[in-house]
Amino acid sequence: MSHARAHAESSGKRVLVLGGTSEIARAIVGELNKREPREVALVGRDLDALAGVAEDLLRAGCTRTPTFELDARDLDRHKQVIDEAVDELGGADIALLAVGILGERGGLPHDTSAALEVLDVNLVGAGSLLIHCARCLREQGHGTLVVLSSVAGERARAANVVYGASKAGLDALAQGLGDALHDSCVRVLVVRPGFVHTRMTRGLKPPPLSSTPVDVARATVNGLDRHRHTVWAPPALRWVMVAMRLLPRPLFRRIEQ
Repeated sequence: MSHARAHAESSGKRVLVLGGTSEIARAIVGELNKREPREVALVGRDLDALAGVAEDLLRAGCTRTPTFELDARDLDRHKQVIDEAVDELGGADIALLAVGILGERGGLPHDTSAALEVLDVNLVGAGSLLIHCARCLREQGHGTLVVLSSVAGERARAANVVYGASKAGLDALAQGLGDALHDSCVRVLVVRPGFVHTRMTRGLKPPPLSSTPVDVARATVNGLDRHRHTVWAPPALRWVMVAMRLLPRPLFRRIEQ
C-alpha cells in the first residue's frame, strides 16, 4: 500500500462534510476527533445551523471549523463551493457526503412535487456533489470519500418507494465510482445504515436492528480502518439484506417497513 493510500484512512486530519448539519455526519466527525483533533469544513444550506455545529465541534476539540453555504439543488455552485472549502483546509483527506431528505413514505406519492424534491436532493444533488468530490480528490492525488447511503436502496420497498429509489441510484453511482478510482490513491466507502434514530425519523416506529448516529459513526470509522468499500450499520443488516434480495416478490410486497 502506498503512503498516500495509507494516509487516506481515519487518520486524515482534514475533513470535508457535505451536509454539515447531519446528525450522522456530526457523530462520524466526533468519532474521528476522539483519536486526534481534526480540521472540518462544514457545507450546508443553513448557515445559522452550521454555525451551531461548528461551535459544538470546536468545543469537542476540532481545531478549525469553517462553514460554507450550499443547497444540494444549486448544481451550478457545487464545484465552486467544494473547491473553496478544500482550499480553505489546504486539501481534504476525508470527504463525507451526508446529504438527504426522507420525504413522504408509502407507494405512489400523493405529492408529486415533494417526491421530485427527494429525487432532486438525494440523487441528482447528492450525485453531483459526489462526482465533484471524487474529481477533486483525484486531482489532489489522495483521499477517502465516505458516502452515506441506506439499506433502503438495496431493494426499494412499498413503504418508502421514492426514498429507496433515490438511495439506490446514489449507492450505485458511489460503488461505480469506487471501482473506477480503484487504481488511484482515492477510495470510496459506502455506508448503508438501517433505521437510525435522528430528527429525520422522529415519530416513525423503529424496526428491529435500528441504530443511533453513534453506532453508524463507529461502523464507519471501523470501515475506514479496515479498508472496506461497503459497511452496514449494524453489521447484521448485511445478511438481512441478502435474504431480502432473494425473497420472491409476492412475499417481499408484504413487508410493511
